[in-house]
Amino acid sequence: MRKTQTIAAALMVVAGLVAHIAKLAADPLGQPIANLIRVGPGQRVTAIAEAAKVARDGDTVEIEAGLFTDDVASWPQDNLTIRAVGGRARIASHGASAEDKAIWVIKGTGVLIENIEFTGARVRDRNGAGIRHEGGKLTVRNCLFERNEMGILTWNRDTAELVVEGSEFRDNAVASDYRAGDAIGHQIYVGSISSFTLRDSYVHGGAFGHLVKSRALRNFIFNNRLTDDDAGQASYELEFPNGGVAYAIGNIIEQSATTHNSDLVSFGAEGFRSRRNELFLVNNTLVDNLAANGKFVRVYPGADRVVAINNLLLGGTGLGAEAQWEVASNHTAAHSDFSSPATGDYRLRASSKLVGKAVDPGTANGVSLRLEREYAFPQRGRILSQGLLSPGAIQSTVP
Repeated sequence: MRKTQTIAAALMVVAGLVAHIAKLAADPLGQPIANLIRVGPGQRVTAIAEAAKVARDGDTVEIEAGLFTDDVASWPQDNLTIRAVGGRARIASHGASAEDKAIWVIKGTGVLIENIEFTGARVRDRNGAGIRHEGGKLTVRNCLFERNEMGILTWNRDTAELVVEGSEFRDNAVASDYRAGDAIGHQIYVGSISSFTLRDSYVHGGAFGHLVKSRALRNFIFNNRLTDDDAGQASYELEFPNGGVAYAIGNIIEQSATTHNSDLVSFGAEGFRSRRNELFLVNNTLVDNLAANGKFVRVYPGADRVVAINNLLLGGTGLGAEAQWEVASNHTAAHSDFSSPATGDYRLRASSKLVGKAVDPGTANGVSLRLEREYAFPQRGRILSQGLLSPGAIQSTVP
């Protein structure tokens, strides 16, 4: 009896080894399932497009730093990690696109993209994006999107999520010969998805389109710099055209003197479509450089709730809060209150009467409204201590 059990156990071990070997042999390039694929001139996989064809669910694709020209791809895999190593990989399109949509089209869920630069996307319908998100959950971290028609463009699917962290978007636009009625490019355009998170990022250099436009049901816009720079010509800096629930906390939001729209933040301009339409503006630094004075926040009729607490306003004509808004400790600042507004340094001077004037904003829908981090140029965030807070996005002070 004991001998029979020993033989059975040995057969089970052999069967396991055979199955493991069969899995390894299944990949024509010899890559194990759910393992590492290296991409670069000296690797067996030399092109990103090739990696996209052989990768399987759960794999990690590591791209060597350097320039990859017209190396466009569609990624259908789930739980995929795609990252550059040894520095950033730069994917430059000079006419090529995946599916006539983007440099990369993401169709899987649980996908993480890190350390990649996307530039030059142009397509026939003039919506060429660095990334077109057509999957489930996508996380983009430490990436750059520049001189595409769109930075990131998502589809409309209520199960999709987008998280962008520590990334930069600049100079994405359709054309320099813009005419009224033409297609316009946005730095980030989020469709009707479940959730959108943008944190610790720098979005700037717009032209005609918006810096950030989102139709997501839930939006978490935390600790970013959304500024149109001196010569920028963006429309809105932050827009939620169909409402939803939006938390904008700890952001520097600034429009240039050459803006194409006098409003910085817009909520509900194209009609409310969500069951709940709530806007929470907390501890933002809002800067208006428009000579004729713009409007910091425009909320269209039909919003369920608007909360504005601890915001600093520079320029413009005041917050313009309506009677039903919940407002507290919003302050108009002078240029002398800040370190150097001309260079974008919005740290308060220690001598400013605004230091320490913030109030506790509490919570909403189970989300803490208290500022827990502060934006750090160009695309980082710093954790704050639990001490007394000042209004505005930046808590660090200068003498």
